[in-house]
Amino acid sequence: MTPSEPPAITPVRPWLLRPRTGVQPTTSTELFFDLVFIFSVTQLSHYLIEHPDWRGAGRTALLLALVWFVWVYTTWLTNWLQPDQGPVRVLLIGVALGSLSMSAAIPQAFADTGLLFAVVYVAVQVGRSLVAMWAVQGSPWLVDGFQHLLPWFFATSVLVVLGGLVDGVAREALWATVIVIEVVGLSSGYPLPGRGRTHAERWMVEGGHLAERSSAFVLIALGESILVTGSTFTSHVDLATAGAFLLAFAGSVALWWVYFARSAPAATEVIAGAGERTGALSRVAFNYLHPVIVAGVIVASAGDELLLREPGAPTTTVAALFVLGGPALFLAGHAAYTAWLWRRPPTSRITAVLVLLALVPVCVGLGVPVAVCAALALAVTVAVIVADRSRVRSAAARGPS
Repeated sequence: MTPSEPPAITPVRPWLLRPRTGVQPTTSTELFFDLVFIFSVTQLSHYLIEHPDWRGAGRTALLLALVWFVWVYTTWLTNWLQPDQGPVRVLLIGVALGSLSMSAAIPQAFADTGLLFAVVYVAVQVGRSLVAMWAVQGSPWLVDGFQHLLPWFFATSVLVVLGGLVDGVAREALWATVIVIEVVGLSSGYPLPGRGRTHAERWMVEGGHLAERSSAFVLIALGESILVTGSTFTSHVDLATAGAFLLAFAGSVALWWVYFARSAPAATEVIAGAGERTGALSRVAFNYLHPVIVAGVIVASAGDELLLREPGAPTTTVAALFVLGGPALFLAGHAAYTAWLWRRPPTSRITAVLVLLALVPVCVGLGVPVAVCAALALAVTVAVIVADRSRVRSAAARGPS
């Protein structure tokens, strides 16, 4: 069943369902919901800066994954439901409040506020799904999907709360297990004994809307990076930090350009026209690959803050991993995203990732200033943009095949 050929249904509350007529616009309610996650990204970036080691990076990744699950499952829900209808709008505001509480708990999520983070996460995930079950009554494929999803959410909820009750490695292990279960469940269609699984081609997904919503989150993350850059710059204004500020801003612009100049609108077209493949494409593209892109922005944002604090300081391993590793992670995630949609290897992005990683030991070994390291990262990212433009011009010169 494709999005253009929905099954014959008699929904109980048809006014709550989005029409399946082309790419649905993002509403002001959805944009308001997104605003909360600016704070989430800020909190994650600061957590990484304050815990600049492998354990801190791992914990940041765990928190990002849990925050992303809240956002992306809510985005899937608004792909099916009308955000500006009263009950759905109230639901989104409630999820926004819960997400804000989760974000406030991030700095001490592996200490005193872990249980708060866990309880709010569970309330949001389970509560949203129960409301969705009520809203989609009479729509067989949607009801079936949520009936498969809820038992898995209940199972992971137990583990999340248990993680909030224990400390240290046990909390990390339990929350990591939740993430693995979520990925396995979604990948396998949330199978249940005696009921089979829910099939991605029957999810009635409007892929163009999901693509635009995920692009909006990337834009939010980049906006947070600029916010961090500006606030750090204002704390100490001189010639050196002014140069570092321009360098950091140019880095954010370059990442924006890579994602939005051509691939974002083209990706929206590909997913919107994918037919019965839309559900499966969207599952990987938005649930799995986009958080990697967002993680790259968060790491790059941490690098920008280090750059503005001491632009002339010798590059340490931590600084190199932030300044070079952030763009590398962003480009790796974007490479996987474009490869998944177009089924061809994005050579320029793969090459750029390898170059950025190779520059890490070089910059550390030579002890170059952090600003030089950032300039090299910017140059590599700009090279990707130039390669993209050259490829487009070459294709245009060849004409249609």
